[in-house]
Amino acid sequence: MIPTTMRETAMLRHIIILTCLFCAAPLAAAGGPVIQQWTTDRGLDVHFVRTDSLPLVDIQLTFDAGSARDGDTPGLARLTSRMLTQGAAGKDAAELARAFEDQGARYATESGRDTASISLRSLNAPRTLSRSVDTLARMAGQPDFPEAALERERRRMLVSLQTGRQNPGSVAQEAFWAALYPDHPYGSPPGGTEESLQAITRDDLKAFHQRYYGIANAGLAIVGDISRAEAEQIALHLEQALPQGQRAEPLPAAPRPEGGREVRISFPSSQTHILIGQPAYARGDERHFPLFVGNHILGGSGLVSRLAIAFREERGLSYSVSSGFSPMVAAGPFRISTQVRSDRTDEARDTIRDLLEDLRDNGPTEDELDDAIRHITGSFPLNLDSNSKIASLVATIGFHGLPTDYLDTFPERIRSVNATEVRDSLRQTVDPEQLITVIVGPDADD
Repeated sequence: MIPTTMRETAMLRHIIILTCLFCAAPLAAAGGPVIQQWTTDRGLDVHFVRTDSLPLVDIQLTFDAGSARDGDTPGLARLTSRMLTQGAAGKDAAELARAFEDQGARYATESGRDTASISLRSLNAPRTLSRSVDTLARMAGQPDFPEAALERERRRMLVSLQTGRQNPGSVAQEAFWAALYPDHPYGSPPGGTEESLQAITRDDLKAFHQRYYGIANAGLAIVGDISRAEAEQIALHLEQALPQGQRAEPLPAAPRPEGGREVRISFPSSQTHILIGQPAYARGDERHFPLFVGNHILGGSGLVSRLAIAFREERGLSYSVSSGFSPMVAAGPFRISTQVRSDRTDEARDTIRDLLEDLRDNGPTEDELDDAIRHITGSFPLNLDSNSKIASLVATIGFHGLPTDYLDTFPERIRSVNATEVRDSLRQTVDPEQLITVIVGPDADD
């Protein structure tokens, strides 16, 4: 059944929603999904997963076009990403949205520090999918960057900056990244500054797109109920729409801080926000698996983590505390975050440091290790229970050059971790003498 009217499209959408509610797609029941990989004649790297549980296809184009490529113009990458939906190949934003809506398709753009992406979810009916992909290709390869839309998006980003300054969590996050990466592209604010946003022109957007939104910087992930031949046709269609571009220069290594320090920012909030961390490791590092397990024990497992037990049950400091590693192209951050009453700021900071140093110095207990491994591997299939989740993971695998069996082998790699590896990896990665602490609250000094 191919939708020919908006009414038929809406009916199909309801059918899909009901199907999602009553049908599961346990691709991970016997391991991770099978990822097929190939490179087109023009150099587009493609990763494809065939699924047959739902009549859907998820597509994600990922570009090495995140804010790390802003150069001297913070906000350029994000503004370029947002402008892709505002007009392409002579169609304005409303016409692009209608072209997707008429096919029952959903689309989105995202921009982070490493990457920018364009995603599409469509029914797999040939005519519907073809039309949706055609609109996606126009958006990715032929953006118009209309001046009126540029001014609207510029104002929105300026308003977002003003709103962020009124939020202590946003203030803390921006200060944290700036402190961890003072002389590195990761330290540049993705949302820009008033000065940089005001200075960006339409020509700047066109040049950024031509430079970074080309095949040389692109990866394509396709997940859904189509054949390999159909996936190859989608890849061909999209690569024909993209400029060739040039491969972006490698990012510089992220230097470790020269000694730890504390940044305090006064803010009239009801609670104090605390962020503690340092640059840790890049994606693809073999320490990822023991550190993943170690972080699960420290603060990545919710209410049963060491941090949560100490903060909630033992000390009554906070209901919100967590930790995490974020591997990136260069060494991404390790961070611990919480919000506490201002009169207990120092106690919370010291408790975090004590718990981190204890796990780093002594490693986990065998019971903690067994519980963490069981929980991580047991919940792992939930990461693969939808096409969109798989597409996001596959896009990450492609962008970072991870092996195509990464998802299939992940549970076994976790099961192989031992307590000594957790302790040694934490010792190699986290240095208590180089921790950066950012404190934002009413009792902090400027």
